[in-house]
Amino acid sequence: LKLISVIRTTEPPPKAAMAGRLSRREIEELKAIFERGNLTAAAAELQKKLESLENTPLDIAITGESGTGKSSFINAILGLHDDHEGAAKTGVTQTTMEPKAYPHPRLPNVKLWDLPGIGTPSFQADKYLNQVKFNNYDFFIIVSATRFTSHHTNLAREIHKMGKRFYYVRSKVDHDLNAEKRKKNFNEARTLQEIKEDCIKNLRKAGEASPRVFLLSSWELANYDFQLLQETLQNELDDQKRHVFILAVPNISAKILEKKKTELQEHIWEVALLSCAIGALPVPGLSLICDVAILVIHMKCYCEAFGLDDESLSRLAQQVGKPVAELKSAIKKSPLASAITKEFVLTVLSRSACGALMMVELILDFVPGLGSLAGGGISFVTTRYLLQRFLHEAAEDAQKVLTKALEPKAEESI
Repeated sequence: LKLISVIRTTEPPPKAAMAGRLSRREIEELKAIFERGNLTAAAAELQKKLESLENTPLDIAITGESGTGKSSFINAILGLHDDHEGAAKTGVTQTTMEPKAYPHPRLPNVKLWDLPGIGTPSFQADKYLNQVKFNNYDFFIIVSATRFTSHHTNLAREIHKMGKRFYYVRSKVDHDLNAEKRKKNFNEARTLQEIKEDCIKNLRKAGEASPRVFLLSSWELANYDFQLLQETLQNELDDQKRHVFILAVPNISAKILEKKKTELQEHIWEVALLSCAIGALPVPGLSLICDVAILVIHMKCYCEAFGLDDESLSRLAQQVGKPVAELKSAIKKSPLASAITKEFVLTVLSRSACGALMMVELILDFVPGLGSLAGGGISFVTTRYLLQRFLHEAAEDAQKVLTKALEPKAEESI
């Protein structure tokens, strides 16, 4: 309880209003951890919780008839061009004969699975699901490039029986729109509505009572129903799976970047709580060493989540046909992930009021009793403030990079 008082009364660094006040839930959890008395066990418990969040597996099954654009859809979700290393192979002659996993380029625990095509005369939904080991997947996305048939609905019913979720995706809608544009009085919104209504009508004919259909184009992922699909999945996944899914989504819109920022911000207090537990241990110098390590790990994670790393920027530059240097020129406040080192964090600390707090903590480490309590409070405030500020600035830079990537090239604007 004394530690709570230290945390709540410690003078925050300048601009710390950005970090906000602790919620009642956060304070109660903090009390519970320290009232148990074993600070080493508390730190281990918090570290285990954070690692569990980071290592949560997410397996997404992509199924449908051959030639419907499953591989292109997988690559779009992974943020890969079709010829990038690790991308799913595309082409009309390519046939998937068994489930193949495609790991996310940044999050290896996230995998998209390209399942064998359905729709052959011998297709039987129950046998198919056993063949592809349905229990391995968190949910299924059923893709069609034209009309949905009884093959799709039979598969959906079997998936439902087995307690899994499924989502109908109508792919290649950009092709349909391009064909319709040649007609007089073309209206994009009306055409999209007609496509969706036709899909729903056919699904109902095939026995689906309440079909939900999402219209997508792998080449224009930010358009059409991708945002709606993303929000639907977020609402229907549990907390840990949702966290991983949001971080895995490609940075294709300002709304997605904002969702990532919100998701990462929700867990900053847990990271600060770990720093607090370690800072309260009566070991001189341990707190500073651990705080720096914690800041390096999570600052680097934020940069990678927002695509502020060399690999992500190179992929984006190739996709939009612009030099990497041009995209990097939009980054004003944040370093690239590769530049976040122990030395970088120490420099940040030395240039802010947080550095003075850390020096006070180092001195107090040698004061029995009081040093541990004050050290925990200072570690909490410092870590929480620096991560909040860094996250805010990284999100701003990510938005600037996206804006730069979407700008027309010079020759196109003439």
